[in-house]
Amino acid sequence: MTSMLEGLLYQVSNIFLTPVLILIVVLFIYSIFETGVFFGEIYNRKKNKKTKEKGYPVFNYGKNNNITEGDDLEIYAFKKLEKTSIITRVAPMLGLVATMIPMGPALKALANGNVQGISENLIVAFGAVIFALLTSSFTFWITSIRKRWYATEIRDYLEDIK
Repeated sequence: MTSMLEGLLYQVSNIFLTPVLILIVVLFIYSIFETGVFFGEIYNRKKNKKTKEKGYPVFNYGKNNNITEGDDLEIYAFKKLEKTSIITRVAPMLGLVATMIPMGPALKALANGNVQGISENLIVAFGAVIFALLTSSFTFWITSIRKRWYATEIRDYLEDIK
């Protein structure tokens, strides 16, 4: 019974490898896109520092919606940070999953003396974790800087309406 359950777990876990790898690649591409958006924000923030017209989404949200409470601005800021925050946390988990799944076939290949099988599976495992960690690094960096920006925008907006 135990060996049947182990075999089932092994087969089911291998089914997840392709979707996890696709998701890692999609998140990596999104993190590259978000990095470009971030550099655009840097440019707009420097260009519009005095007027705060472009590149200041939280400040402008408050201004356009006549927000009088800091809590509403904080909720909006958290919403703006949600995607990159989630990706920062999920990408390393997916990287670990994509590392562990090929380890089963690699260990099986090792037991059979198949060196090529070991190397093929380890290439997938290490490649996936590297992409996942790069993705997480990009989005962590972006999220951290945006948190500071948005906190400053909230403070500035609340001072402006007083």
